[in-house]
Amino acid sequence: MAYLDDYLQQFVSPDVISQINKETVSFASALDVVARTSPDIADAIMKELRDQRDSLKLIASENYADVETLLAMGNWMTDKYAEGSVGHRFYAGCQNVDTVERIASEKACELFNAENAFVQPHSGIDANLVAFWAILAAKVEKPALDAAHVKNVNEMSDEDWDALRHSFGNQRVMGLSLDSGGHLTHGFRPNISGKMFEQYSYAVNPETGLIDYDAMRTQAHEVKPLILLGGYSAYPRKVNFRIMREIADEVGAVFMVDMAHFAGLVAGKVFTGDFDPVAHADIVTTTTHKTLRGPRGGMVLCKDWLNEFVLRGCPLVLGGPLGHMMASKAVAFEKALHPDFQEYSAQVVKNAVALADELMRCGAKLTSGGTDNHLMVIDCTSYGLTGRHADGALLDSGIVTNRNTIPNDPNGAWYTSGVRIGTPALTTRGMKEDDFREIARLIDEVLRATKPVVTDGKTSPAKYTLDADFAQKIQTHITELLARFPLYPNIEIQ
Repeated sequence: MAYLDDYLQQFVSPDVISQINKETVSFASALDVVARTSPDIADAIMKELRDQRDSLKLIASENYADVETLLAMGNWMTDKYAEGSVGHRFYAGCQNVDTVERIASEKACELFNAENAFVQPHSGIDANLVAFWAILAAKVEKPALDAAHVKNVNEMSDEDWDALRHSFGNQRVMGLSLDSGGHLTHGFRPNISGKMFEQYSYAVNPETGLIDYDAMRTQAHEVKPLILLGGYSAYPRKVNFRIMREIADEVGAVFMVDMAHFAGLVAGKVFTGDFDPVAHADIVTTTTHKTLRGPRGGMVLCKDWLNEFVLRGCPLVLGGPLGHMMASKAVAFEKALHPDFQEYSAQVVKNAVALADELMRCGAKLTSGGTDNHLMVIDCTSYGLTGRHADGALLDSGIVTNRNTIPNDPNGAWYTSGVRIGTPALTTRGMKEDDFREIARLIDEVLRATKPVVTDGKTSPAKYTLDADFAQKIQTHITELLARFPLYPNIEIQ
């Protein structure tokens, strides 16, 4: 159907209609409508587009969604409550949400060759919570504690949480350590997952920066975790999920993988065979943005034996499903099924390898000595900087990154010793290997020109100096580079 054409035919000729830029009309009209009530909000939305157009986005977890995906988010499906699952809702009148959720689930299963897909989670942490509770529900028959003994969660001490875990059978989760590139939601105490489980970490080899599967196997036999958890947020290499599946089977663990960062590389058939988590894990969680280039949200893929428990995610863990976001996910999955998404995913990795190789040629030190996925972590100690020095100086120069820990980080999780960079977003803009080699040289120039502030003999872990004229020179270079790769070129609003 041609909704806009049907409307415009009342006012203009077919020749004029054929020349209208519908993407520009869609977004400009939406902003005009928002501005009637909230002009400051409309201005902030427009400024975000300008900022993203003008900056060199190297944050590994960010991307640019397709316009179809963006537009599918802004609609009246947000007005509908639909707790439950397809065909089993607690509210009447959910037939259209059922259609959207069913299509999104079917597309996800086709895209990832999965047995089941649950597309309701609002975020990656929600997806992980659904997975954790599904595993517990499938494995544990008795409730955790008698309701009369459960305190307000904010009043529970570490001893209370220990008692709660013990009532579940003292459940253990074993995942990649934070400083090796793991994620906070994989059982670490500041996160709710660390309250639910007794957490154990496997780490990278300190010499190679690579996961040591023999050491993982030995540790798993000692720990005997309920969940062996794979996945990462800052590990720059492929993971052999076939080996992890073998280890999980040896110790009777449920094998879970969080592929939030690299889901697009799985969907794009870059990670196949031993490196495809869906082929080996019992349950897989992910976000739907990042390398997958969809809307911000989460998803759970699982084997048949866990599906009935995953479907309890709403209302067990989740609130009302977001129909407009599931519609957007369906659109993104459809886009990812096209052959050009496979070409994009392959280019993401080619660009990352080119970026890493050029950085190392310039003298930068990278954790694990390179990358074979979409990201890498620069060890900023080779420049005499902390991660906080580095990401601030790079931002001053128009390069957007985020500071990140390195293995055995001497500066801790706040100041850090590294910066994480990735290629998904700029690959979406059309950049290729030579462009990323150019970016590598710019990064190296900025980091070499940045100096920590020293006061009374003490080096600040946060304050630095960077010549303003030098930073402006880099920004000008970046502006010239980005002009060759316009962002959302069919949206002709400034």
